[in-house]
Amino acid sequence: MKLANLLTPEGIVLEMTAVQHWPAIVELIDHLVAGGSLAPGLRDEVLAALKIREEQVSTGVGYGVAIPHAFSDELEKVVAVLGRSKAGIDFEALDQKPVHFVILFLVPKRDYHLHLQTLAAIAKMFTNIEIRRRLGAAEDCREVLDIFAGKAPKAPVNPTA
Repeated sequence: MKLANLLTPEGIVLEMTAVQHWPAIVELIDHLVAGGSLAPGLRDEVLAALKIREEQVSTGVGYGVAIPHAFSDELEKVVAVLGRSKAGIDFEALDQKPVHFVILFLVPKRDYHLHLQTLAAIAKMFTNIEIRRRLGAAEDCREVLDIFAGKAPKAPVNPTA
């Protein structure tokens, strides 16, 4: 499962306000609810599932990346949101460094296999330092989606040409 297929412009938060682990997760879930990607009635259930998952081990995987995820019987399809924090979030990451990218996704329980595929795709993408650099510099949601889709960076404009 490619991240480019899961995200929409409405599923991207270019500058998160949270600076700590749990408030960052709540901010992203609330963004999904506000944007209509997650039913309001599922908010508390999903937050409870995420809380259980985060208490096992932080999903701050290193490289400035966190990948919180959970399952729900109530979902019809995988739901994802990307949050970016230029300042960094204390996510209790494995490498003890601030997290700048939080990719939160929710998977229908019946599609458990998608969880592993999605985790693998995210991990592979975010180990690339150039991808992380480009995502950090992206100016809008469309540019973020282009990066995930593997599109080449835009050539700089040369005003003297």
